[in-house]
Amino acid sequence: MSGQSGGMLRPRIIVPFLLTGMIWGSTWLVITGQIGGVPAAWSVFYRFALATPALFLVAAVMKRRLRLTAPEHRLALIVGLFQFSGNFLFVYHAELYVTSGIVAMMFGLLMVPNALFARLFLGERAHGRFVLGSAIAIVGVSFLLVHEWQANPDAGVIGGNVTLGIGLAMLGILAASVANVVQANPVGRGVPMVSLLAWAMLYGTIFDLGFASVTAGPPPLPTAPEYWAGIVYLALIGSVVTFPLHYNLVREIGAGRTAYNSILTISVAMLLSTLFEDYLWTWLTISGMGLAVVGMIVALRARQKKQVLSHTKARRH
Repeated sequence: MSGQSGGMLRPRIIVPFLLTGMIWGSTWLVITGQIGGVPAAWSVFYRFALATPALFLVAAVMKRRLRLTAPEHRLALIVGLFQFSGNFLFVYHAELYVTSGIVAMMFGLLMVPNALFARLFLGERAHGRFVLGSAIAIVGVSFLLVHEWQANPDAGVIGGNVTLGIGLAMLGILAASVANVVQANPVGRGVPMVSLLAWAMLYGTIFDLGFASVTAGPPPLPTAPEYWAGIVYLALIGSVVTFPLHYNLVREIGAGRTAYNSILTISVAMLLSTLFEDYLWTWLTISGMGLAVVGMIVALRARQKKQVLSHTKARRH
């Protein structure tokens, strides 16, 4: 155990761990600056129109193969539609109605549909402690959502309908979960992750362009420097930089331990929401945040234990 802890504190591990958590925690707030005067669909397109060629460049620099087989292209298409279109389109629209920190907290529950879809499509069973931890986390997030309704019975924090915002966020979670699970099939394991993500992002960007054109009219050209600075940050820092760091962590320390990064992400998102969106803390929100974090830790520790046991069995065979 001490050896594992020392390994986690190595610069090559702790630095990307902290960077990805802090960067992804900040992106939730930056998104709010992309949806004020510009249709959310066009902001999603602008983000990935910039990120896609940069990610292809990263794959080339890393010397990963970019030529995919037909099944790999089909997988990239599915991942692109669910991850880089459905997920982000739902998230951007959700933040029109609910504060960014709450949406981030809801995404901390991504492990729940991940486990359900993995059981349905991959035959993976969830550990009992995972179910218990997930239930605790759901109760905690429910407290936060109840506070949203109580504080804004007729309208969302930013404007509109809180219920609609929560529903959109849940659809975004489901879309992201589908993308996560389908990548774990044999086809996904056979293609370099950066290459798969680059092609998936390209397919998603094409769909985003079509969706924005049909639903939001001609593309706007904002003149505010802050808007384009946000696009650059989300595209290059929030997407291109973090994805390779994240998946390198998965390779170095395993998916279970890397998943603890979500706790840091949520903490940063809630802190920024408090500072810049005037999010108010009450006994209900404090207890909800506490339960959510504790529940996630319990669930993630159960997942980690299961993965360790699986790896041990694999070595024995």
